[in-house]
Amino acid sequence: MANTLDLMDLKQILTLHLDGLSNRKIGSMLSIHRNTINGYVHLFNASKHSKEELLDLENSELLKLFPSHTTIKNPRYNELMLYFEDMNQQRDYPGFTFLFHYKEYQQQSKEPYSYTQFMEHYHRKFPKEKGSMKLDHEPGHEVYIDFAGKKLQITNRETGEITPVEVFVTILPKSQYTYVEACLSQKREDLIHCMANALSYYGGVPKGIVSDNLKSAVTRASKYEPEINRSFKDFACHYNCAINPTRGYSPQDKALVENAVNLVYQRIYYPLRHMTFFSLEDLNREIRKLLVSYNDLLLQHRQASRRELFQSTDRECLKPLPETSYELKDYRRAKVQKIGYVFFSPDKNYYSVPYRYIGRQTQIQYTKSTVEVFYNHERIASHKRNPAPGSYTTNEDHLSSTHKAYSQWNPDYFKEKASKHGEHVLALIDGLFNDSTYPETVYKRAMGIIQLHRDYSSERLNNACNIAIKAETHSYKRIKNILKNNLDKDFEIFEDDTQTHIPFHSNIRGASAYK
Repeated sequence: MANTLDLMDLKQILTLHLDGLSNRKIGSMLSIHRNTINGYVHLFNASKHSKEELLDLENSELLKLFPSHTTIKNPRYNELMLYFEDMNQQRDYPGFTFLFHYKEYQQQSKEPYSYTQFMEHYHRKFPKEKGSMKLDHEPGHEVYIDFAGKKLQITNRETGEITPVEVFVTILPKSQYTYVEACLSQKREDLIHCMANALSYYGGVPKGIVSDNLKSAVTRASKYEPEINRSFKDFACHYNCAINPTRGYSPQDKALVENAVNLVYQRIYYPLRHMTFFSLEDLNREIRKLLVSYNDLLLQHRQASRRELFQSTDRECLKPLPETSYELKDYRRAKVQKIGYVFFSPDKNYYSVPYRYIGRQTQIQYTKSTVEVFYNHERIASHKRNPAPGSYTTNEDHLSSTHKAYSQWNPDYFKEKASKHGEHVLALIDGLFNDSTYPETVYKRAMGIIQLHRDYSSERLNNACNIAIKAETHSYKRIKNILKNNLDKDFEIFEDDTQTHIPFHSNIRGASAYK
């Protein structure tokens, strides 16, 4: 069964390939099979676009170029890998032999590999120098992140209430240059905020971020294909790097950062033990002071400080920071309503989209300042966020001609239209709005009166409005009856020096209504 590769993974493959990593390393970092990486790299090379151009494409355009390529789930291979995990834990047990376990695997599997393939796959997964080998880290290649197990605390100045706070730790493995920050929780928002601050502290971006299987970073942990939190993956795309969670049950993958956490307990926690902090800002200010001395401390086995090593190794290998800071995105789904708007549930208000998408299911991506609407990975609308509940935020280009005309309705709009048909039509419409305390309630009546010129001509409408004004009425029905019954033709309106007279013929039904 096929599983479509995430578009963000495509961009991360492009990013890492442009950074010069081999296909094997890219596959290892993204937990995608090497053959899949090979296939995509061949497709990238065969494309008429350069890799830099592909990286700059919108998701919808990238999807058109690579619509149907997938990563393959191989149940037979996965079954073998799961068996190896259990088998390898028994390597040190007296009497262990590969042949014994191969026979056991043969009995369990419906479609077993041969013994030669069994051993070949095992040695690929578990090299002979596994476990205690010293890893040779590349400068600026990765940054390791974790939250400390023990917490610091801040105190409410007024009530004395103590609030425990989390401590975020990152380390560049080549130089062991460390960043530490206190935050309120391990939630996604705090993780991304701290990670952005850490990259700003380093002044650059490594090729990959190695995280523990934090809930805020990894939606679904897996030994082979962990599912990265969408917001954290979007953060990595913004910073042009990749997310590489550590393997479950593999403590050696995170030994460096765990050792850094232990040192943080000694060099930062301990000096703070007798201090009281009334805000997170005060606590982080003191942490920054201690962090300076921590990174400046001489490493005896390397005859240099972490800061000196960072300046001489990691610094020049880090990629530049993006020009704009990252804004945390959240996601909602919404159907486009008949009026051409989507309902934005966080603020309980509405945003327009092009009317041709009416009835379609869309995805809303939003930050503190913007609301963007996507359909099939293509952005179809972008608005400045309006926090007012019940409000309608409209881009007039999104409206159909009918909706657009309706959105332009106001008293001045109707007065301008009325003036084209005569002074009496204008006077009647002006009086109509003057008599109303809420103009919106008479928009339709005003439009109905003005449009009577289509059936009866502008001249007759102007005369009918003159009669209605003298009769002190603004009713659409009465003006229509004047025209329908030809009262504008049968009656002559005249004025003398003392009063206004409107003569009526007694044989015309309803004429007395206009006295």
